[in-house]
Amino acid sequence: MIAVHTFKDKHVALFGLGASGLATYQALIAGGATVYAWDDNEHSRAKALEQGIALTDLDKADWNDISSLLLAPGVPLTHPEPHWVVKKAQKAKVEIIGDMELFARERASSMSPAPCIAITGTNGKSTTTALIAHLLKTAGRDVQMGGNIGVPVLQLEPYIEGRIYVLEVSTFQIDLAPSLNPSIGVLLNITPDHIDRHGNFKNYALIKENLILHSDTAIISNDDENCRMIALRRQEKNLSMVSISASNRLEHGIFAGGTALMLARGDRTLKIADIEGVGSLRGRHNAQNVAAAIAVVSLQGVDAATIQSGLDSFPGLEHRMEEIGHLGRTLFINDSKATNADSADKALSSFDKGIFWIVGGKAKEGGIESLTQHFSRVEKAYLIGDAMTEFAFVLEGKIPFELSSTLDMALEHAAIDAVGSKAEQPVVLLSPACASYDQFANFEIRGKRFRDLSFALPGFEPLLLRTKS
Repeated sequence: MIAVHTFKDKHVALFGLGASGLATYQALIAGGATVYAWDDNEHSRAKALEQGIALTDLDKADWNDISSLLLAPGVPLTHPEPHWVVKKAQKAKVEIIGDMELFARERASSMSPAPCIAITGTNGKSTTTALIAHLLKTAGRDVQMGGNIGVPVLQLEPYIEGRIYVLEVSTFQIDLAPSLNPSIGVLLNITPDHIDRHGNFKNYALIKENLILHSDTAIISNDDENCRMIALRRQEKNLSMVSISASNRLEHGIFAGGTALMLARGDRTLKIADIEGVGSLRGRHNAQNVAAAIAVVSLQGVDAATIQSGLDSFPGLEHRMEEIGHLGRTLFINDSKATNADSADKALSSFDKGIFWIVGGKAKEGGIESLTQHFSRVEKAYLIGDAMTEFAFVLEGKIPFELSSTLDMALEHAAIDAVGSKAEQPVVLLSPACASYDQFANFEIRGKRFRDLSFALPGFEPLLLRTKS
């Protein structure tokens, strides 16, 4: 745990008692702060009480004695409207920050010069974060990975010489961390997402850019217009930057040429690594993730041979293009983390044909209209969840589909149909392009259900070689 000494003897309010909230409470207490903790959710309050956390109803608290509000990233700060606790803090003129800001202040105060690598983007940030950590560990480095992935940032181990922090950061976290100053900031892509929480796309993009503006060195994708404009603004200020691309040949930077990753320096181009045959990194989108990871670890002095070794041994992420096993010729892929169309686009584009696609859930803005270009790759679709009827209208007359309703039914029918496919390697692909919370509490539970159902199929051969990095 990273104790937050910068708030010693201060009185702070903490709202939100999920995993990051509980870690924040312990870190503040360890640093000598007085914490008034609360959550709207009765179950969360009960769990906090079980852990010995004293609760204070912040709706009835005296805000005159409070210096800061520590807000969980899932709580609305601005849109669709500020949460009631935000309004309380604003009325009392109390700063509103999050756990990532506590880390930033502690790092500036007592953890200098702790290297901090922060990764953001609409899609791919979890894979890129895990891959950077894996490559650094392959090189023998002391790595702490967390933030928006796995372990809350304040639950990571405290700094010692040589330790590197690799953090995934969401827009919600960036919005609550005004002084976060990464050694290296990575921006992968910006496409519409979480617009309900940020009001409009412009606000969403500006928050992503804030991370890059405050980074000592920036790794920025050249693959979408929004990122290119951010890179241009950084270049105009003559700030340190490395360009990456999965689809464009660069004069300077790291780009993908097929499965090869190339380093361009003016008229010289060198091959650094190749991801051919690495199942956990299939698809052009992963070429972007790999380019970003290589750019980061190269700045940390990792050599090409070690990078290739790390890529070859990368196990991938659970629920993100996760190869879970085979039934005869058919490969089963758990891509439950594909909670929007842009993410599902990456999965569908990774296979030429023979896809038996399980899709649906709680639809996001835009639905699956943008995926039409990939329908020729899909042999049949199996529609589930609240979006079932909406998606049926989109697919009607374009590809065969069925209204499966539940994941259980969809998996059973997809497995049967894939056996009769003429494709060389049929693929049963769970890539929902939707949030999970119509039928599942989160995408992890949805993905685990898919995995369990697949493992239960007669004759199914699980891939048991996957290990945690």
